[in-house]
Amino acid sequence: MAEPKNCIALGTFDGLHRGHRQVLELTKRGGGVPSALLFQEHPAKVLFGIAPPALLTSEDREALLREDGITPLYADFRAIHALPAQEFFEEILRKRFSAGVLCCGENYTFGKNKTGNTALLRRFCEAAGVELRVAQTACFAGAPVSSSRIRRALENGEVEQANAMLGRPFSYAFKVVHGDRRGRLLHFPTINQFFPKGFVRPKFGVYAARVNVDGAYHPAVTNFGVRPTIGTESVRSETCILDYEGDLYGQRVRVELLKYLRPEQRFSSLDALSTAIERDSRRAREYLEKGCNLCENPVK
Repeated sequence: MAEPKNCIALGTFDGLHRGHRQVLELTKRGGGVPSALLFQEHPAKVLFGIAPPALLTSEDREALLREDGITPLYADFRAIHALPAQEFFEEILRKRFSAGVLCCGENYTFGKNKTGNTALLRRFCEAAGVELRVAQTACFAGAPVSSSRIRRALENGEVEQANAMLGRPFSYAFKVVHGDRRGRLLHFPTINQFFPKGFVRPKFGVYAARVNVDGAYHPAVTNFGVRPTIGTESVRSETCILDYEGDLYGQRVRVELLKYLRPEQRFSSLDALSTAIERDSRRAREYLEKGCNLCENPVK
């Protein structure tokens, strides 16, 4: 029995944003197993020695794809990036990954020195009897959606714009670690999470957020930065989950950032800090009760 062909999405897929999603959706129109070609290393790391800050962990990327019914296919970019365009098409896409249908964006490039483009790929496909599907470029605010635009938006505190381009809330699920327990003294217990090296850092400040614990969403307030009133050397995410009591130490808890509320601020006393957290909590709750456009399950 012949091995089933794959319907393969081509691209970097480093953020799984709206532009990537338009390409991925094309794989579901039949003609093979919906798949996406992924690289363990970001191509920029191989080509230029440094990768841009990650918007997703590799685990989250794979989980999101599988939840969407798309099978990840992995290749070593270091081993194939110098292949001529036609050799990449024949040896990697057709022979190794059994491509029956290919899907890409309008500006897709491939092969050594990016000599291949969508027009050349179409010629290869026509000659080989492989179907090619090309997605239109997704735009936001008059410009193409890209991972670099999303990173800049997060770094500027424009989290709502970043979320609109992602098509979902920006989130992370890192292990909850022990902090200094000052949150409990302020009557606002928090969970502390550290970002791994190479992961994007949003603008320092306070965010309206939400947290899913045991299948239920809770409104939350997240401070990302160095907590200037208390003073810490290490950058961290510190989240106060409203309407929740429980021990989450050691668990990987997902935090979704939804709206930038204010910059980090040094307060004159812990009482003043407590008052500010109470005010931030009220604003976050009000924001979430109104409903987030990208939240399928608004907090009530």
